[in-house]
Amino acid sequence: MDLSQRLAAFERADLYVVITESFCAGRTSLEVLARVLDAGVGIVQLREKDLGGRDLYELALAYRQRTAAAGALLIIDDRLDIAMATGADGVHLGQADLPVAAARRVAPNLVIGVSSHSLHEALAAQNEGAGYVNIGPIFPTATKPHAVSLGPAALSRIAPHLKIPWSTMGGINQGNIAQVVAKGARHPAVMSAVTAAPDVTAAARALREAIISQRSGAAKNS
Repeated sequence: MDLSQRLAAFERADLYVVITESFCAGRTSLEVLARVLDAGVGIVQLREKDLGGRDLYELALAYRQRTAAAGALLIIDDRLDIAMATGADGVHLGQADLPVAAARRVAPNLVIGVSSHSLHEALAAQNEGAGYVNIGPIFPTATKPHAVSLGPAALSRIAPHLKIPWSTMGGINQGNIAQVVAKGARHPAVMSAVTAAPDVTAAARALREAIISQRSGAAKNS
């Protein structure tokens, strides 16, 4: 796929699941991936910050084979080289990672996502050529225990200024996902709410249903 096709697939998707094996409740990353794909999830991010390059490459290859077969987008956290080498659909960059403009020059057909924690950061990423921005953390989260949570109201302050797709993350679960979808979130991103759930497929399906249901309700009322 080229960039336009990947961005169109991103827009069609709903739930965005981030997988880190240490948050998989004792299961392997690939076991959890299989169950996530069984739920029809359209965007998966491989996030393994502590793996060496070769191990991450081999794992990403396995992810690419499985996500491609399921018709899901594969985003690699941080590592543009791994994303390019494995034929992934995109890379997700943090504020301290490779600049968006530099990544875009060497990977013109990849979706480049950027973490943002403020309107300033989100607009900077958009202006530099990001394919999407992630706004967060919205609620307190174990993956970033020292980060200040922005709260759902931050989506109302940031999202109206964006011309590109956006996702949102941080402590989102079945009990609060309606709050972010009500603020316009089309692609809420989750980790442990799915990957650590006793039944991964059921958890992912329930979150997808919550997004789709609220979207449908909003469309009827518009």
